[in-house]
Amino acid sequence: MIPKITTGAGGTYGLLTYLYGPGKANEHTDQHMIASWNGFAPDPGPTAEREAITKLARQLDLPVKSLPREQRPKTTIWHCSVRTAANDRPLTDDEWATVARRIVHAAGIAPEGDTKACRWIAVRHAPDHIHIAATLVREDDRTARRNFDKRAVQTEARAIEKDYGLRQLHPGDGTAAKRATSAERRKADLRGLDRPARDQLRDAVRRALAGAATEEEFFHRLTAQGVRITKRVAPSGDVTGFTVALPGDRNRDGKPIWFSGSKLAPDLSLPRIRKRLASTAAPSEGITDPARALRAGTTATADALRSLAKDDDGSAADQLTGIGEVLDALAQTSAAPTRSELQAAARTFERATRSRIQAANTHNQALRKAARDLIQSGPALGKGEDGAATAMLLSVLITAAVMAAHWHAALGHAQQAAAARQTATDLRAAYQAAATTPLATMRATGQTLPAPARHQAAATVQAVLPNEAARIQAEPNWPALAATLTEAAQAGHDPATLLHRAVENRELTTADSLTDVLLWRLRHEANLSAAPLYQAQRPGQRPTPPPTATPVLPSPSYAPTRRR
Repeated sequence: MIPKITTGAGGTYGLLTYLYGPGKANEHTDQHMIASWNGFAPDPGPTAEREAITKLARQLDLPVKSLPREQRPKTTIWHCSVRTAANDRPLTDDEWATVARRIVHAAGIAPEGDTKACRWIAVRHAPDHIHIAATLVREDDRTARRNFDKRAVQTEARAIEKDYGLRQLHPGDGTAAKRATSAERRKADLRGLDRPARDQLRDAVRRALAGAATEEEFFHRLTAQGVRITKRVAPSGDVTGFTVALPGDRNRDGKPIWFSGSKLAPDLSLPRIRKRLASTAAPSEGITDPARALRAGTTATADALRSLAKDDDGSAADQLTGIGEVLDALAQTSAAPTRSELQAAARTFERATRSRIQAANTHNQALRKAARDLIQSGPALGKGEDGAATAMLLSVLITAAVMAAHWHAALGHAQQAAAARQTATDLRAAYQAAATTPLATMRATGQTLPAPARHQAAATVQAVLPNEAARIQAEPNWPALAATLTEAAQAGHDPATLLHRAVENRELTTADSLTDVLLWRLRHEANLSAAPLYQAQRPGQRPTPPPTATPVLPSPSYAPTRRR
């Protein structure tokens, strides 16, 4: 349940005209009053003739008008819309009336049992929400005491959700992007658009910002996406802000509907964007091979996980911003089988990148460079080394999303933690699409390993991870991990040392498949080809001799490092 409070001055006639009118796109239907301060205020009804609205406005405004003009408060109108979440069951008029009374009580507009409280009404003109209109002068001529009314109403909304069995929303901290209005959503439906203009523009600005090195490049990328841009220029000639619009998105007067960056999201104002651009590291090496760019993204993200495992909140906030840019870049360059899930993950993780702990963008240069490399390398193929390198990067991004959820939860950031958890779910779906083929190859290779090589791989896992060894060897992709350990030894690495590095200071306990997580980490640490070179033998083919076994010494069991 989503309440939104606004205030204003003057009389209530204009507000009532809107509530009982057709709306901006004729979306208001069956307009009627469901509750009022006295239970019998005159209801203009769906026809809403001017005289009826004037009569109701006079009754609502009476306490305000009875005061001498110089004694009236500057703010006289209180307006609260209350909307149920998508997929919630429809509430009846009686249920909505109870909701309205609880909201005005919580806000201090009309405490229960207070006969001298403010006058208010609740109007319903859509199935999923109501509007509460009130005046802020009480019957005893005092001004309503509504200190922290927004916080109090949000708290009451969470209680109403529980009482009515509605979707439980998470309390926010004022850092979320502004939601599209109901009128904007209806307009998108009428135009056949998947998402409202506001949301599309926010995505476009984020995409343009991912890995951008300069302000000029950022604006060029926006223009390349077909977005209309106007820049606000000071008398000095300096650009102080910008607004964007979608082509064809116009108001009733035929003029473009513009959104400033700060209206799209708090961190997309030009000053905040400039701070991020100012932290850009050394110029990109100009990677043009998608597989190399994907490997670079894996390295940068894996390094960032160490910040999320520590108590440096400022550095962690920086890394989350950088991980968000990597995700935005990956969503733009991924192959078709993973594109929709990655786009959903990038949009969702956007919420996890903003909290009261603002990123200073001093610790995420490697991630921003990785995002730039992904963009510059161009679209990746969904097969071969490109596809396997995508799976490798997705594996570490899943871990990053899980650790981000833990970090936010430890700090009480409920919305951000929920967004990070949903991101992990979307990334897992993309991972399944990218990893199926390379894992099948590695699994087949592992199933043909000679017995000494299989035993050696098992001994390595038992020595390094004694508490998890049984689970690992029972998982379907254990042969793929055994093949990876064998390939690493063949390349001259010590498998036990590699395995220690693969689990050090990284989340592991929540992994759906320990073998998947470990084999990708091992392949990354050992710089092995993401698409395995060590292939299963065809029938009749002379088997490749196994690598020389490397002795494994007992070592301490691994306990995942936890933050707080």
